[in-house]
Amino acid sequence: MTKNTFYRDLHKQVEALISDETDVIANMANVSALLFEQLADVNWVGFYRLINDELVLGPFQGKVACIRIPLGRGVCGTAASNNEVQCVADVHAFDGHIACDASSNAEIVLPLRLNNKVIAVLDIDSIAFNRFDSDDQAGLEKIISLFENVMINHGVVN
Repeated sequence: MTKNTFYRDLHKQVEALISDETDVIANMANVSALLFEQLADVNWVGFYRLINDELVLGPFQGKVACIRIPLGRGVCGTAASNNEVQCVADVHAFDGHIACDASSNAEIVLPLRLNNKVIAVLDIDSIAFNRFDSDDQAGLEKIISLFENVMINHGVVN
């Protein structure tokens, strides 16, 4: 199966899980569980919610994690403050990386937006170096876009 096919199927699964649910936290929990189950070589998948100018741990799958991350710090804080995906092949080479789990070697973080404002980030860690590529990024961005559209369709406000 190609990555494009994998992510197309994964997108359908995410859509089935979240399209009728109005609770953002419940949707974050199910998306985290599904991605943790379906993505190969990942050791942590979850959301950090932006609350009062810092990222606060939300629903996740994996080992215990850092609870609060300042904006602009680490991969997650950088993604949130820059409102840009961070795809890091080697987290040990990322200036200011926060090592919640020393076994993580690669990471991708995608901002989740409501009305063009970052409200959370999806963080995915891997034990494998260079785990995430442009196909992973594109597939995950489509899932984030779906999540954002579901929030808008359900009238979620921030």
